[in-house]
Amino acid sequence: MKKPATLLTVICALLLAVPASAQQASLNEASLSGLSFRAIGPALNSGRIADIAIHPRDESIMYVTVGSGGVWKTVNAGTTWEPIFDGESSYSIGAVAIDPSAPNIVWVGTGEDVGGRHVGYGDGIYKSTDGGRTWQNMGLEESEHLSTIIVHPENSDVVWVAAQGPLWTPGDQRGLYKTSDGGETWQKVLGNDQWTGATDIVIDPRNPDRLYAATWDRHRTVAAYMGGGPGSGIWKTEDGGETWKRLETGLPSGPLGKIALAVSPQQPDIVYTTIETIRRDGGVWMSEDRGESWRKMSDAVSGGTGPHYYQELFASPHKFGRLFIVSATTLVSDDHFATYYGLNNENKHGDDHAIAFRKDDPDYIIFGSDGGLYETYDDMKTWRYMANLPVMQYYKIAVDDAGPFYTVYGGTQDNGTNAGPIRTPNEYGIRNMDWYAVLGADGQDQAVEPGNPNIHYGEFQQGLMWRTDRITGESVYIQPRLGRASRSSGSTGTRR
Repeated sequence: MKKPATLLTVICALLLAVPASAQQASLNEASLSGLSFRAIGPALNSGRIADIAIHPRDESIMYVTVGSGGVWKTVNAGTTWEPIFDGESSYSIGAVAIDPSAPNIVWVGTGEDVGGRHVGYGDGIYKSTDGGRTWQNMGLEESEHLSTIIVHPENSDVVWVAAQGPLWTPGDQRGLYKTSDGGETWQKVLGNDQWTGATDIVIDPRNPDRLYAATWDRHRTVAAYMGGGPGSGIWKTEDGGETWKRLETGLPSGPLGKIALAVSPQQPDIVYTTIETIRRDGGVWMSEDRGESWRKMSDAVSGGTGPHYYQELFASPHKFGRLFIVSATTLVSDDHFATYYGLNNENKHGDDHAIAFRKDDPDYIIFGSDGGLYETYDDMKTWRYMANLPVMQYYKIAVDDAGPFYTVYGGTQDNGTNAGPIRTPNEYGIRNMDWYAVLGADGQDQAVEPGNPNIHYGEFQQGLMWRTDRITGESVYIQPRLGRASRSSGSTGTRR
């Protein structure tokens, strides 16, 4: 029996039958207007969360930004989510902030705030005055990566923004910027024009003119990554950012990498920092005199692929001395990081990037990870996964020739290789349960054997390649290996 043709094969056959000149003339906006995108999933793993903001007056309202998936809003504590940034020109988001004195004003910083190779860049900072229904680009279009936004607690016109600046090139808009007119104009108050951007800002809750900022030298090329430099450091202002003092007493010297900051909500004279020193080493330092002097607490620093990918510090508003450093396994301390332990990740994805707290519930915490959103109501003993946020980051996709509905295979960031149908006979349509994992780790290239959709070929990082039988589930490692002649001739390659 002849197999039915898939939509993809029909389109390809039609295109091959038409001369190239006619193809170019016919493939225009008018001819494609009858086609539309539809969601096929999945949300079984979700995707990399960059930042979380909880409404200060109604904690069922949250805004979540995604490294490669825009901005999402819930008004019912995550029961449903709405994408509210799809009409804008940036899909990669680094930061979100709600105006404390006027919560309908929401600021979004585009361009993810990590130093990895797999990040998208943005086109500046956006502002909404109606809770995310409409947006206006307020400038800093050449910043590419915005990491932190602080809104003055009493004056909506005053906003500070940390711009890491372009990752792959020097220059453009990098450093700490301030507006005093609601974003109409911006003044650069910290950083330099070549390599030094800003990566974090925190504010003293008693005095909005007192802020602490972290600067960061970093640059990536195709062949190498420079994760620190002489411009990296910690700074303090007592006049709202007009002038800055570099803080050094008790802090490490030499080229520093990525730095994160936190102010104790209970005792704001206490300031914390985690600093990458050299070759992914570093530690946590604490100041008890508003940053004038520091003492080292421990060697804790973000791990995994390196601090450039994590290195954010959060202080609990409910428990004095409790701190979190997000990482592949987030580090938790209950004594200012004199001692610390790994977060309970049972039934939870690792690789965290964002944490938020509720004012009314000391046992509630929500984490944003490479695998989406997880919340706890019992102080990190158990987790609830929000399986309704379809923001997985795909690297490459492929399709098979199965019928009557062909399968889409996608290699994803830290969520393996996933497969799912383009349609099902179920009256509810495509569900998460229709999707399944083929390989783990970070999925890359995919291919399916022509005429035999049960045989899948896929790879993940470092070029590790596998052949998987869809029926039996058997996976065989098939990466080509160097032969004896190649080794003796001096060839190089990946070996296991």
